[in-house]
Amino acid sequence: MYGNTAYIGVDGTSHAMQVIDLTRLRNYSGTTLQLTSDSLFTGTSKIHTLAINQDTGYLYAAGSNLASGGIYSMNVKNNPGAPAFAGQFSSDGYTHEMQVVTYKGPDTRYSGKEIAFAYNTDTLTIVDVRNKSAMTQVSRTGYADTGYVHQGWLTKDQRYIFSDDELDEQNGLTGGHTRTHVWDVADLTHPIYKGFWTHPGGSIDHNLYIKGNYVYETNYTSGLHIFKIGNLASNSPQDWMSEVASFDTYVPDDGATFNGAWNSYPYFPSGNIAISDINGGLFVVRPTFALGTDRDVTIGGGASQTSAVPEPAALFALTGAGLLLLRRRCA
Repeated sequence: MYGNTAYIGVDGTSHAMQVIDLTRLRNYSGTTLQLTSDSLFTGTSKIHTLAINQDTGYLYAAGSNLASGGIYSMNVKNNPGAPAFAGQFSSDGYTHEMQVVTYKGPDTRYSGKEIAFAYNTDTLTIVDVRNKSAMTQVSRTGYADTGYVHQGWLTKDQRYIFSDDELDEQNGLTGGHTRTHVWDVADLTHPIYKGFWTHPGGSIDHNLYIKGNYVYETNYTSGLHIFKIGNLASNSPQDWMSEVASFDTYVPDDGATFNGAWNSYPYFPSGNIAISDINGGLFVVRPTFALGTDRDVTIGGGASQTSAVPEPAALFALTGAGLLLLRRRCA
């Protein structure tokens, strides 16, 4: 989304990117309002995920039918309703997801540059995308026991990355426990893979985001988990994060299968969190404590504590709408 315009890519079939003017929502009168595409961007016929840099007004497609599935960029700043091809990067092959930022981290060589942190199934690949006609790879880093380097997010100081690996649990690489991976990216040319934080359960991790000092991680059958970020400079994984809340949207089990929570969105100003569940539809939840600050959180009005319970714990469900999602197409 950029300004009042939403962009929708379709994976697993041939379909142009949809462009929708969200100001049409202002006409909502209480009855069903169907939003159809205002226009179609036909430059691609397949997109797995989209990333936007709000600072620059460039939209980035991952897993498209072009650029070997790598980074494909579009200018939406000049005319949000009419995306224009800007450039592409294909040197490292398929990109599954990415985060693109105007860099403000500790590596001063790249200050102010537009940098993509791409998750390319077997590596974290960092790309300087400032020059759209000549994007350049900054680094490419993997780790042992890789299943499928899926997605990740920078901490607010852009010093560290938390990432997920979608197939290491199911491929028997984790001893039956979910892993959340941590990177030190103080030097963009030589990222350091620090290791992983081990969850008590064994569900598959899918997507995570960082807001303030908290990680919001959606783990299929065990649902949404919220972690408070700890001391990432430590070499002991137990110091890196601690679970403070969870909400399980999938009741049958917490196994390593592709059922349950697909993704979440924790950035609403209201504090509400949207969770999309493959089997159950849309859940909207709200923490019972204040999040998004640097202080310790309090669960349920009591003393500060940690909850590692995979069932509904410190979150309160507001609604459970019947918005059923499409079946899982790919990772």
